[in-house]
Amino acid sequence: MIGLAVLALGLQPVKAGDDFCGIRNQAFQAGESITFNVFYSVVGLYINAGSANFSLSLEHINNKAAYHVVGNGSSNSSYDWIFKVRDRYETYIDTANLQPLKFIRNIDEGGYKKSENIIFNQAANTATTPNGVFKVPNCIQDVLSSIYYARNIDFNRYKPDDKIPFAMFLDNEVYNLYLRYMGKEVVKTKYGKFRAIKFKPLLVKGTLFQGGEKMTVWVSDDPNHIPLRIESPIVVGSIKVDMMQYRNLRYPLSSMISFK
Repeated sequence: MIGLAVLALGLQPVKAGDDFCGIRNQAFQAGESITFNVFYSVVGLYINAGSANFSLSLEHINNKAAYHVVGNGSSNSSYDWIFKVRDRYETYIDTANLQPLKFIRNIDEGGYKKSENIIFNQAANTATTPNGVFKVPNCIQDVLSSIYYARNIDFNRYKPDDKIPFAMFLDNEVYNLYLRYMGKEVVKTKYGKFRAIKFKPLLVKGTLFQGGEKMTVWVSDDPNHIPLRIESPIVVGSIKVDMMQYRNLRYPLSSMISFK
């Protein structure tokens, strides 16, 4: 539910990491909280089947200032019989370069349970898990940190169909992924109508989501770049995820055209 995870400029190839290395945070701030409703459909009729919340605080880990992001997602109890979800993701992101320092995952998806604890060493380019020490490339991201890093991308630099690559560490493996920029458009959600930036992330196949470019994400076309709507097929049926509540955004939500 939460693990959404997240280039070519003209004809010139750009190395992975050019847009996932060294950007300073200009999109979010400590105290931000965003809540989403998850709508599920099998035959075209969407029902409110769950919710998710992402909250952000400023803490210290290993003597480094870090953004601590916590993402909780769950199915509504009345729909647990369809597919019960109880997910919690956490990441500690270095405020200096937006690279993850620590990642924690505890999920229960349809009876599949998984716990993961990763310590990232930027200087040594390693990720340490209970299964050992793994070599990782520069500017590696985790599932959650990649979302917050992507919010700082300047999408005005790209043309529709451009790819923005990045590397993500999950389940003791490095995945080379990308965001495919799809352009800008107006999107109408359960919350309201917005000017939005549209892209498709290349996903890792999991217990809920299919792999490939089947997910579509719309983020606000303003300096916050908060997710507004996500649409994707899942193992059975499809989902829509709409932003329904926010507080302590860094900037006004100027992309909103109208409310509901």
